[in-house]
Amino acid sequence: MRILILKPSSLGDVVNAIPVLRLIKRRDPAASVYWWINVELASLLEGDRDLDGVILFDRRHWGSPWRWPEAVASVRRVRRMGFDVVLDLQGLLRSGLMAWLANGAMTVGVDDPREGAPAFYDVRVPRPEGRPHAVDWCLAALGPLGAPVAWDFDWLPIRAEVVDAIRRRWPIGDHPWLAVQPGARWLNKRWPAEHFRALVRRLTQGRPDLRVAILGGAAERELAEAVRQGAPDRCLNLAGATTLWEMIEWIRLSSMMVTNDTGPMHIAAALGRPVVAVFGPTDPLRTGPYGQVGHVLQEALACAPCRQPRCRHDPPVECLTRLSPERVAEAVERRWASGSAC
Repeated sequence: MRILILKPSSLGDVVNAIPVLRLIKRRDPAASVYWWINVELASLLEGDRDLDGVILFDRRHWGSPWRWPEAVASVRRVRRMGFDVVLDLQGLLRSGLMAWLANGAMTVGVDDPREGAPAFYDVRVPRPEGRPHAVDWCLAALGPLGAPVAWDFDWLPIRAEVVDAIRRRWPIGDHPWLAVQPGARWLNKRWPAEHFRALVRRLTQGRPDLRVAILGGAAERELAEAVRQGAPDRCLNLAGATTLWEMIEWIRLSSMMVTNDTGPMHIAAALGRPVVAVFGPTDPLRTGPYGQVGHVLQEALACAPCRQPRCRHDPPVECLTRLSPERVAEAVERRWASGSAC
């Protein structure tokens, strides 16, 4: 059995789809599984023990006529591989088109009508009833493959060589670490930097051993530095300084994570790290930290969750600005008091 999984992006979406890979291999260890993924995220899956290979997707090849010959060559390579099953977990036009072009014996996809992708599938997987989490909709796609769902797998296995590298590079020591993620792709997903700064200041007071790892991409380094000023001698600004797997292992070694709705939040949930998440325009039942939705903080405004990348509310982003550092700190301290972290 040769299977192609289509889930090119984003980071959180790919992480949420990994259980599908684990359970396919659990059912059929001899299956050859490949993953179509954005070049920017390829390192997440390269070397994965359950994958026979990754097939790189470069958005530039599809969006520019000058790059179309490269895209066509990529599609031809996929067709020559002769997949028995093409499994589209993205459910958008681009992935649906790729599912059809791959010319597998059977094409299965999530039945998301937004961009018409289901028109390309042999088997459509409806969204489970209610407001299911993204992970559960991905898992529903295992039904047509006859793969049962059981949670006896390692979502993101540890990479010991990466752990050794970060311990050599940074002064981790024996301190308890709190991971903080102040950035997010949508600006209206970002809890204010001054709130994160006040939170860091409060949580480090009276805890002389606590250290804070501030995560993010290179474009968020200035944002992370603003947060670091809450306790500059206790915080490490890692924004733009880690590889993807170094970030993952930093989250694993941390005792808790405080975060916006963003990819690293899903990594923390996958690793089983306690999460306190701040949500504004998005729906935590669908995209919150899997298994920890009860630890999401969200203001009860009539417009939230709007699920829109731009805020049209007056005052702007009130769903986040009204959420005080004191309230988030209390949520963190409750988790500490329960013994689930630190």
